[in-house]
Amino acid sequence: MLARLQRFLDRLDSGGGSTSAPRDELAMAAAVLLARAAALDGTVDEREKAVAADRLVERFGVPRAEIDRVMAEAAHTAEESVDLYGFTRVLKDRLDHDGRLVLMEALWEVVYADGTLHDYEAQLMRRLAGLLFVGDRDSGIARKQALAKLGLDEAGSSD
Repeated sequence: MLARLQRFLDRLDSGGGSTSAPRDELAMAAAVLLARAAALDGTVDEREKAVAADRLVERFGVPRAEIDRVMAEAAHTAEESVDLYGFTRVLKDRLDHDGRLVLMEALWEVVYADGTLHDYEAQLMRRLAGLLFVGDRDSGIARKQALAKLGLDEAGSSD
């Protein structure tokens, strides 16, 4: 488990060995965080999977034909890893502030996809905001945008 994570982080540090690898590694780091967010409440339902897949395609350029493979690898990596720092470091370093806000919105969409914000999900989101250097105000704005996209109102969400 630790060896797999170390190989992943080593590839990130080395740039991955090809010109497309940095973009691939950026997408994989985002996919791991999305997978962690989806699984944190104990179950990953189809709505969470669909939202995560759509955001990876739309916002991180993962080809639709590869989405199942990327999501399966990300879910496996998220399940095995205990540390978020390596993934958030890649995202923080390679995304500008607006890109990190887009990521936060995608993460909020995944945690709210089932209509409920669980305590562990709320804790994860606070932690990720700090690791990604996204302030509370900006994270709150991303949260509200995610709720609006999902057709949920704040009063109906449990947090």
